[in-house]
Parts: sequence; structure tokens; C-alpha cells
Amino acid sequence: MPDLLIELFSEEIPARMQARACDDLKARMTGGLVEAGLTYASAAAFSTPRRLALTVEGLLAESPTVREERKGPKVGAPDKAIEGFLRGAGVSRDALEERETPKGAVYFATITKPGRPAGEIVAEVLEDVIRNFPWPKSMRWGAGSLRWVRPLHSVICLLSDEGGAEVVPFEIDGIRAGDTTRGHRFMAPDAFSVVSFEDYAAKLKRAHVVLDAGERAEHIWQDATNMAFSQGLEVVEDRGLLAEVAGLVEWPVVLMGEIGADFLGLPPEVLQTSMKEHQKFFSVKNPKTGRIEKFVTVANRETADTGATILAGNQKVLSARLSDAKFFWENDLRAVADAGLEGMAAPLKDVTFHNKLGSQAERIARIAALAREIAPVVGADADAAEQAAKVAKADLSSEMVYEFPELQGIMGRYYALEAGLSPAVADACRDHYSPLGPSDDVPSEPVSVAVALADKLDTLTGFWAIDEKPTGSKDPFALRRAALGVIRLILSNELEIPLLPVLHKSGEMKLDDLIGDQLQKATSDQKQVEQITGQALDEIDKLKIRTSEQRQNIASEFIGRLVAMESDLLSFFHDRLKVFLRDQGIRHDVIDACIAMPGNDDLALLVKRAQALQGFLGTEDGGNLLQGFKRANNILTQAEEKDGVEYSFGGDVKFAEDAEEKALFSALDAAEPEIKAALERQDFEAAMRALAGLRGAVDGFFEAVQVNAENEVLRRNRLNLLSSIRTACLSVADLTRIEG
Repeated sequence: MPDLLIELFSEEIPARMQARACDDLKARMTGGLVEAGLTYASAAAFSTPRRLALTVEGLLAESPTVREERKGPKVGAPDKAIEGFLRGAGVSRDALEERETPKGAVYFATITKPGRPAGEIVAEVLEDVIRNFPWPKSMRWGAGSLRWVRPLHSVICLLSDEGGAEVVPFEIDGIRAGDTTRGHRFMAPDAFSVVSFEDYAAKLKRAHVVLDAGERAEHIWQDATNMAFSQGLEVVEDRGLLAEVAGLVEWPVVLMGEIGADFLGLPPEVLQTSMKEHQKFFSVKNPKTGRIEKFVTVANRETADTGATILAGNQKVLSARLSDAKFFWENDLRAVADAGLEGMAAPLKDVTFHNKLGSQAERIARIAALAREIAPVVGADADAAEQAAKVAKADLSSEMVYEFPELQGIMGRYYALEAGLSPAVADACRDHYSPLGPSDDVPSEPVSVAVALADKLDTLTGFWAIDEKPTGSKDPFALRRAALGVIRLILSNELEIPLLPVLHKSGEMKLDDLIGDQLQKATSDQKQVEQITGQALDEIDKLKIRTSEQRQNIASEFIGRLVAMESDLLSFFHDRLKVFLRDQGIRHDVIDACIAMPGNDDLALLVKRAQALQGFLGTEDGGNLLQGFKRANNILTQAEEKDGVEYSFGGDVKFAEDAEEKALFSALDAAEPEIKAALERQDFEAAMRALAGLRGAVDGFFEAVQVNAENEVLRRNRLNLLSSIRTACLSVADLTRIEG
């Protein structure tokens, strides 16, 4: 069975596209081969800045012969129908076979497709893959029609086995497939031929090309960390940057350089961001001080002076870049010293947050008011929370954040400390954006939590108020992320905070702003009416009545929209919570059963109930009691529908006849107060344990007692007893929503 080697050699491929291109090359080639009947044992794709490579091992030498039986028209059908079938099947009339079927005699055709050599199939599939490759951006060059990410120079397409290697005959846009490639652009530019993948990888390494991107990344990291360790320093880990740099070089040579003394006083985040974004440098810090003191760069070649010239050039460019950063930093510090953080935030009144939601300054005012409301619930000082909210976004006006938007919040903390604000307020400036993703750290300091919640809730209620909700896969304002952020803030900090009052307050402020313009117009119209002269008195009165009704209608609309928005937004939180809890292994029906209970706007309480219910249902007692509840509920539902009454008053023990019936009365009398007390103190596990105590009595009752007795008094009493079971179970969770 032959092995296949493909290399697509071009000008430099952007680093950010290489990993995806590897996956696409492998998936499209192997998918096309399998579809054509060529199976294989294994496949792997590789990339360097100048090449994509694919190796496929254990490929079939040819596709198998395929026989297909196709049913045609009935015998005696019109000639045109038969001729059409013959054309579609590609056979002659003599090749048709008549067979009897339940519907009469029918023509059948057996179509044989002979196998094809692997080389022929590979050539077809490869041409299709190259011509339709899904590059994010591609280009044409010269006079040809082919599009590729960068000009394509050569193609290796080689089938090899024990008998040797054979070039697959293949040509695309004037480029003929061969068995030659080239090594490093500067260190080994000459062409060489290969006979297999192992030969290809080995010769590339001798030609100063490391084919595997993972191997290049590991080499970079090991050399960088070893260099730093030897000087008592640490490389700041950045896996994204490491993957990008590995895609920029074919023969990585790690070099460590100095940062000018004038720049060591800049915040570490500024140094790290500037070096990463502009130069693709790794930051090297002093673990004792946390200060960034050096940098690591990766060259793409070895030099006679061991990189001294490269380092000198890099340090010169870096000095210019850091001079800009230092200029921004000093200008921002002067602005803070002159006007404070609130003064720095003043320009935000001219920055539009959204054309329907006003400016950033208006949004900040709403966040500050909401943070003050939330503060007591999260244990924060209300004045500190309000102050933090007012200055948290001040750094959006800074020169540093204008240059490096990813530093928003981080720079806010530095500026807050420079302004003499408390550490709690400064931390809130940095942390109020968090958490941004599922793995992001969650703030725990109360002031930060208050501002972070206010920020995200204002975003959600704002876009709900203007009906800009997520739809399907579209979420342009990251509202799902904001809702998940609220959920994680509440759960991580174990905050028992009912959301509806907070949503009401936030929505009230938002809708008040939106409808305020309408109210002002109505008021203006009324004042204008009162100033009208020269009209009949009754006309003026009519206009007054009309504007008054307009104001009332606007107020009614306000209340209706607010209630609808709260309900809809709470449902959105519940949907996000379901996704969050499912990832933690909690069943969807368990979540639904808890959402159906009162107080479902307290997410922390809801999760505690769901965790307790999941644990309860996982026990033998819980599973059996659930079946008992379902049986009781089904009997009651049928009886209530038949009798036209609701059995909800509880049974009377004096009408009980059987020992098992009396035992159930006793068990309920003992369990009900325990369940009630546990629920009042929000101890759902204790409530479940008390509920589990009913299992034996419920099982015994159903085994020994006939509910639908002939004696009507006895029957109704037993149905009311079942209603007590139903009520006890439903007080813990809506078990009707549990599957199984």
C-alpha cells in the first residue's frame, strides 16, 4: 500500500492562517480520497511559513471495483422512458435484466464501475482542493487564474512504496508536480529531491527547516526559558504569541535583549503589550519585583555574530516604540494630576455608546446609580461603589488606551491610584469588565463585584429596551457573554440577589430615558396650547385633553414595556444558566424543575436547589420516590378530570383502614414540618432528605392499598392523601418536569 506526500510551496503564509490551513488540507484531501474509494491508515498535515505539507500512509493502490444495481421502468413501458433509463445508467438495452416483482416485471441494470489507480484519483482531488481552498484571503499573480494565499511556486505529489517513489502526473496553472523542494530561504536555498515523507522531513531539517510547528514552538519555549532562568528571570507565558511566532520562522533562533533603562518604569502591562503587538517579542520579568526587564525575540536564521546585529536593530526599533508608550503614559499622568479621573472622563459625553442609548457619559451615570443600589446586597460600601463606577471607564479617554485598547481597565487602575483613590476603587476600574469568558477570573472584592454587575446589567437592559436582542447565532453586542458574566459573578461570590428588583431598577432608568423625550414633547405641546391666542376656547380645551391623554398613554406604555422586558430578560438568564449548568453535569430537566419554582430570579438559590435535586434523584430513595410521585400525580390528575373537583385538602387519618395507609399518614405528618423548616432556611439538601424519608411509606401504600375503592368516602380520602404526597414533593421542585 503506497504512502502519499504532498507539499504546496509558496511565498510566506501569514502565521495566523497556517493552523487552519493544515486542518483544511488534511480534511479536504482525505475526504476527497475516501469519497473516491481510497481509504488510508493515517494522515498528518504540517506547515511552515513557506509550505503546507500532507502525508497519508497506507493508501489503497487503487479504488475497488463497484457494482451497483439500479431498478428501472416496468417491462412494456414506453420506449422514451426506457431510453432515458439506459442513458442514466450508461448501459445498452441488451444489458437489461427482467425480474418479477410484486408489481409486475421490471427492468434492472447492473452497473460496474472499475477501480481506478490511486495516482489518477489523487491528481483529481488535489486539483480540486487547490482551486477551492478556503483561504480567508487569497490573491492572483502573473497571467494565471489560480488563487492562493501567496504566489504558489511548486508542488510535490509523490506516491511511494517498497518498490520506490513515483511522481503523480499533475499540473495546475502551469505548475507541474515533481519531487523537489527547497530548504531555508537564506541558509539552504538550493533545490533537492525527496523519495518519501521520512526522507522529506529529514532533508528539510538538514536544510534548516523544522517542519512541525509544534516542534518549533517547543524549541522556542525551551530556549527562551533556559536563557531567562540562567539570569534569574522568567519568560511571561503567552501561548497565543508562541504559536504565532512559531508560524513566522522555519529555523527558530532565540535571542534575549535589553530594555532601555528609561522605559523600565512603565507599567509591566504596557511594556508587554507594546512588545507583543508591535514586535512579537516575549516579555521577560524579574520574579522578585514583577518588573519587565528584558525581552526575547526569535530570529529566522543563524548569523556569524550570534545575532548581535539582529538584536541591535530590534532594540533600536523597540526604543522608538517604547518612547511613544512613555509619551502616552506621561501625558495621561499629567491629565490625571490636572483634572482627576472624572476630569479625564469628561470627553466621554461626546462619545456615543449607541445611537439609541446615548453617550458613554450617560451610560456611566446609569451604571453609577445601579452600582449604588447593588452595593448593600454584595457587601460593598455604596459611596465607594458609586465613585468607582463614575471613574471606571475614564481610561477610555486616555492616550494609552487609544493606542492599546486591550489595556482598558488595566490602565484605569494605575490612573486611579495616581489620583489618590482607594485600592478598592482602583481594583474596580480594572476588574469591572470581568469575567469576559468562561475561563476568565471572577472578581471577588465587593466594590468590583458591584460595578461589574451594574456594568453588565446596564448593557443587557439597555439593548433589551431598544429590542436589540441576540438572534440565533448572531450576538453583535456580546449579550450572551454579559449574561454569563452576571451568572458567574453571582455564583462564584455566592450572592443571594433576586434579579427582578435589580432588572426593574435598571430597566426603569433605561426606559425612563427613552420615553422621556416623548413626555417632554407632550408637555411642550400642552404649554404651546396654553399660549395659543385667537382660537375658540373649546378648541384649546380639546387640545389640552389630547396632550393629557398622550402623556397617560406614554406612561402606560412605560409600565407595560418594563414588565415585559423584565420577564423576557429573566428568561434569557435562565437559558444562559441552563447552558452553564449543563456544562457542569446538571441535567436539563432538573434545571427546568427548579426554574419552575417561586424565587427563580435568585440564581444562587436556584443552583443550590438544582444541585440538591440532582443529588437526590441520583439516590435509590430519590429515584423510587420520583416514581411514586408520578404514580400519585397520574392517579390524581385522572380522578380530578373525571370528578371535576380538585383534591387538595389532605386526607383524614380517621378514615384510614389499612396499616400501610396509616403509616403514610404518620410519615407525612413527620416529614412535612421538616421539609417546610428546611425550605425556610434554604437548606434544600435537608428538604430532600426529609422527602426521601417518605419513600418506604409511599411504596408500602401503593403495594397494599387500592386508591379507587368502591366506598366513595374512602376513595376521596385516599385521593386527598395522595394530594399531600404531591404537595410535599412539589414544594421542593416541580417534579412533573423530571423525565423518566
